[in-house]
Amino acid sequence: MATTPVQMWFDPLCPWAWMTSRWLMEVEQVRDIEVTWSQMSLSVLNEGRDLPDEYVAMMEQGWTPVRVIAAARKAHGEQVTKPLYDAIGTRIHLGGEQDFRAATAAALEEVGLPAELIEAADTDAHDAFLRESHDRAIELVGDDVGTPVISVDGVAFFGPVVSPAPKGEAAGRLFDGCVLVAGTDGFFELKRSRTRDPIFD
Repeated sequence: MATTPVQMWFDPLCPWAWMTSRWLMEVEQVRDIEVTWSQMSLSVLNEGRDLPDEYVAMMEQGWTPVRVIAAARKAHGEQVTKPLYDAIGTRIHLGGEQDFRAATAAALEEVGLPAELIEAADTDAHDAFLRESHDRAIELVGDDVGTPVISVDGVAFFGPVVSPAPKGEAAGRLFDGCVLVAGTDGFFELKRSRTRDPIFD
């Protein structure tokens, strides 16, 4: 059977996208898929929206990791995206680092990328590249959702939002179900209230 192409759009800030990415890594072990890791940005998504002050501050700080990943990807190729996302996300979501610049700088060192890439956080030089990737995700699912967005061989959806991330064959079954439901013509939404926070295990 042919390998199925999967694309996931993430923002390193989002704990739910982090959970989804860990799930998708499990799916890679039990289904014949090949994942491309792409960026979207909550800072872009929330531009011009009326937000609480603390969320505004987070969105302002949120430019740092997405701009640096965009700069790294442009300079060093698509293959650096996932390792850099993993290194940043581990510090933010597992390590509790709230200084996103510090998390990003340490991640650059961990994956062996030039330290001066952190300077991309202070310029909009790579924003067009970032926005192009973000817009591709939004075109697939609409702008009333956030991150993550997943596209599976032409079928796209927001989510899944899940905690904890299923493992092994349970991860595979969730993948099969998501693709089946999202691929149904005219299907738009399933949702229920979240009753737990992300469980980082």
